Amino acid sequence: MPKTSVIPPPIPTSPPSPTSPSEIAKGLGSASSPKLKIRLSNMLHNATHHSKSKGNGGEITWCFSQVKGSIEEEVAEADIISCVEFNSDGDLLATGDKGGRVVIFQRDKASKNAVPSRGEYNVYSTFQSHEPEFDYLKSLEIEEKINKIRWLQQTNRNHFLLSTNDKTIKLWKVAERNKRPEGYNLKDETGQFRNKSAITSLKVPVFQPMELMVEASPKRVFANAHTYHINSISVNSDLETYLSADDLRINLWNLEITDQSFNIVDIKPANMEELTEVITAAEFHPKECNMFVYSSSKGSIRLCDMREQALCDKHAKLFEEPEDPTNRSFFSEIISSISDVKFSHSGRYMITRDYLSVKVWDLNMETKPVETYQVHEYLRNKLCSLYENDCIFDKFECSWSGDDKHIMTGSYNNFFRMFERENKRDCTLEACREITKSRTVLKPRKVSTGGKRKKDEISVDCLDFNKKILHTAWHPLENIVAIAATNNLYVFSSKD
Repeated sequence: MPKTSVIPPPIPTSPPSPTSPSEIAKGLGSASSPKLKIRLSNMLHNATHHSKSKGNGGEITWCFSQVKGSIEEEVAEADIISCVEFNSDGDLLATGDKGGRVVIFQRDKASKNAVPSRGEYNVYSTFQSHEPEFDYLKSLEIEEKINKIRWLQQTNRNHFLLSTNDKTIKLWKVAERNKRPEGYNLKDETGQFRNKSAITSLKVPVFQPMELMVEASPKRVFANAHTYHINSISVNSDLETYLSADDLRINLWNLEITDQSFNIVDIKPANMEELTEVITAAEFHPKECNMFVYSSSKGSIRLCDMREQALCDKHAKLFEEPEDPTNRSFFSEIISSISDVKFSHSGRYMITRDYLSVKVWDLNMETKPVETYQVHEYLRNKLCSLYENDCIFDKFECSWSGDDKHIMTGSYNNFFRMFERENKRDCTLEACREITKSRTVLKPRKVSTGGKRKKDEISVDCLDFNKKILHTAWHPLENIVAIAATNNLYVFSSKD
């Protein structure tokens, strides 16, 4: 397996631009055994109750839980949230911002044990993860902005997470301290060293209770392996390795080794003028440690198997949908670029987000997506103005619900979209400070594209494109979602 040198090779001074390129009821009637009839009857009752608890057809009724962040209209660039991530059990929620800070929130125990449970989080730890740097060899500034955060599976009382900016990945340990040692022999209570000649007896140091303190300390720094900007990191299910991806390469790391990584994908052409696509996102399969997927700016998704060969330039499967000729335009290549790809929790499906839609792919069918959801199709007629204000290059993320039955992604005007897969229903919700009372039900929003609009609708011409929901996260076990709206973090939970 080829190794990636820790000393980056010489590169062009400017990196490439990503823009170029009811079966139960039937069984109940036909069941011959009385016990089987009772069992099927109970199953039918439970299924009906579950459906009612979620609203009509499995829809979720969302309520406001809380909002974090300042309410000032002028927002400092450093305070803008750049990533959101729940840990594996959802008790911790981490955010990163453009100022290089990581803020960890912990689930409030009272809200968790309440009936119904609520999604409320308190600040647990805050630390500076990355600092601004300057690469003197290339005369390039390296921003401190946190591009991605990924939690490691918890194996002891401590928590570990990976955070990355454009160039450097760091492994952080988050630990609690509620005891401190006292009764030193060589030091007094103030910490000053005693006169050794005055020590006539030995003490046994003991641990005394203290106020809880959460410490975040860097355990590993993985640097100097990426020539271009890192856009993705993903922890493998083997709990030993992870991948990091930039515009042209994907590297495989061991969590214990910082001075070397293995290059597993390299799409850089010999002549940079022949560059036609770049890597936009990459993720490991949640269960198969040998499989990973990466998406491109051309709208294609490649599934790779590391068992086939060390360098995965040749994919195992290619997922690509032919373009509809009727929608062909000058902007087709730009809006087809995939900004995010996520495996379902079961590992059977994956979702991809392009500029106008979310698509669900079955890993066993490469030819076309099994489901397509339009996020904001009403913007198709405004692509020219969106190109001029650079909004067309915004990279929206997408999220699966814990049961893989719902999908969430963001839009403009602080709107975010929910898609219910079973009945193909969708709704548009808004993250705003006008509704800040706990348990207030969110009302669906509608966008009007015609001349006349209803009272509760908003005209497409009145949308605020400076308010955008790029980063979202869904609790892995419950219907709780975290929405990053500029410098504010909104938490919403289901009503039941």
